Amino acid sequence: MSNILITPEALAVLIAEGAPVRVLDVRWRLDRPDGRPDYLAGHIPGAVYVSLDDELAAHGEPADGRHPLPDAATLQAAVRRWGINDGDTVVVYDDLKSLSAARAWWVLTDAGLADVRILDGALRAWTAAGLPLNEGDVVPVPGSATLSAGRLAQVSIDEAAELAASGALLDVRAPERYRGDVEPIDPRAGHIPGSINVPTTGNVDEDGRFLGPEALLARFTAAGVDAASPVAVSCGSGVTASHAFVALRLAGFAPTLYPGSWSQWANHPDRPVATGPNPGSR
Repeated sequence: MSNILITPEALAVLIAEGAPVRVLDVRWRLDRPDGRPDYLAGHIPGAVYVSLDDELAAHGEPADGRHPLPDAATLQAAVRRWGINDGDTVVVYDDLKSLSAARAWWVLTDAGLADVRILDGALRAWTAAGLPLNEGDVVPVPGSATLSAGRLAQVSIDEAAELAASGALLDVRAPERYRGDVEPIDPRAGHIPGSINVPTTGNVDEDGRFLGPEALLARFTAAGVDAASPVAVSCGSGVTASHAFVALRLAGFAPTLYPGSWSQWANHPDRPVATGPNPGSR
């Protein structure tokens, strides 16, 4: 496994050995953002629930996007509340092919936590391995981890516009949203001119596990990603773009994240919009 992913079996060993590991349950869906009821009904033993909307995102103006990155002070308070200390291994998981867990991986890795892993295959892989779940809440002893943001690359709205012309800006939303056929939540439909549609759901297999590095490399190369040119990822609001960021890293690329993504772009009326299946012109 890479230093990003961990198998259910390897996590079970860490827990059984009493290793310094903190497990975070990051269940979230666009249509059901509060994953706490599902967490309370059954979670990996020792896992602490994390609210993506409230703890892994800030709440700003519409022009900032729907899920701006959290500020440093708020994130550090949350990390300590979750019981994390410097040097801990942190494992994040969800029940949706790691789409929201990847957001936690990105935010915590960017904040300077040295060993953050995604449970490959999500909660489904844990239960499929015959491993147990616990019910109820987990309230850990507060931790003392110290954070230092800025470890991972990101681009602003202006930089995303430039990169769509000079490199590769991947839009990893579903094809119908990229084309502009539908737009269930943001004020305009379509995509950033020049961006390339590479849905992130294609980066995992039918069991929700990430494809191997060679398969991911072939997928991104076929889409026009070149190791010699910059590549950034966007989505609706920066959540599933984090998942594509992970997939690009697994494939050997050095990606950047556009946190504002379409939810920010669509809220700037002065920004052009392309529709249809092709990238369009900037």
